[in-house]
Amino acid sequence: MKMLPYPKNSFLIATMLAISAAGFTGCSDKAETKAVDRVEEAAALARVKDLEARADMLKSNMPAANDMTATAGGKPTIKMPDESTIPDDEFGAAVRRGLQIANHTYKELPNNVGNQLNCTSCHLGNGSEAYAAPWNNMPSVYPIYRTRAGRVNTIQERINGCFERSMNGKALELNSDDMNAMVSYMSWLSQDMPFGVSPEGRGFVKVDKNLEPNTDNGKKLFAEKCSVCHGATGEGQYNDDGTYIYPAVAGEKSFNDGAGMARTYTAAAFIKGKMPFGQGNTLTDQEAVDIAAYFTHLPRPVKANKDKDWPNGDAPKDVRR
Repeated sequence: MKMLPYPKNSFLIATMLAISAAGFTGCSDKAETKAVDRVEEAAALARVKDLEARADMLKSNMPAANDMTATAGGKPTIKMPDESTIPDDEFGAAVRRGLQIANHTYKELPNNVGNQLNCTSCHLGNGSEAYAAPWNNMPSVYPIYRTRAGRVNTIQERINGCFERSMNGKALELNSDDMNAMVSYMSWLSQDMPFGVSPEGRGFVKVDKNLEPNTDNGKKLFAEKCSVCHGATGEGQYNDDGTYIYPAVAGEKSFNDGAGMARTYTAAAFIKGKMPFGQGNTLTDQEAVDIAAYFTHLPRPVKANKDKDWPNGDAPKDVRR
C-alpha cells in the first residue's frame, strides 16, 4: 500500500505525542504520587503547549497549496516586495541605493551612462514586473553560461553588459559600492524565493522567430501606435532637466546596436508583452516583429568590438553586425 507523505510539521506532531505520552505516564491519582512527578508533568505539558503554539504559527505561515513557491519543481512568481521589508541597517541602505539607481540611472551614474536611459526603461516596475526582464531571483540564477559571451558570466558581468550596451556607457567597478547596491537590491527582490530557480515571468513573452518582418508595415504601425510617446523618429520625450518622459528607442540617446533590444526578435518580444504602454498583448506576433524590425534599424550608437560577440559561432539570426 502506498504511504501518504507526512505534512511538513509532522515532526512537531510526533514530538508532541511523545512528550504527551512521557508526561502523562507519571500522572496518578494515588496518594503516593510524589511532588517531583507533578513538577515534571507540568513541565511536559508546558512543552507540549509551546510546541502546539509553534506548530500553529508554522501552519499559518505556510504558503497556500496553489502558491507556486510551495510546489515541488514549480516556478516562483514575480512580485515587488513591500518596501517596508527593507531592513534599517547597512544592507537596507544598499538596497535603497540600488532602487534609486534602477529608476534614475542617468542622473545617479552620469559617468557610466552614455545615453539618457534608466535601468527601468526596459526592466519595468522597479525591475520587478513579470515579462519585462525582471530581476527577481537573478542573483541566485547566476553565474550561468551565456552564448553571447561564450563563457560563464556572473551577475555583476551581466549588469555591466547592460551598462556597455543598453546604456551605451561604461562598466561599473566590480567591487564598487554602486555595483554592490544593485546586487543588494536584486537580492532583496528575491526574498523568499527558492535558490537557483528561474521565476515565472523571467525575460519577455515569446514570439514566433520564424516570422519574416515587414519593415514598411512596421514603419506604418510605429507611426500609429508608438510615435505618440517615443516621437516620430524614436527620439523620446524629455523634461527640462534632461530626464525622459518617454525613453528614446533610436538616436544618440538610445541603446547601441550591441544591446539585446537592438535585435528584432528580442525587441518584438518586449513590444508584444508590454507595448503600447498599458496595452500589452494587444498586438499580433507579426505586428510586433514588424515594428521591431523598423525601429531597431533606425540610426543609433554603434557598439565597439561587437564582432567579438558569440565567439563560438552560434549567434541568432537577428544579431547586429
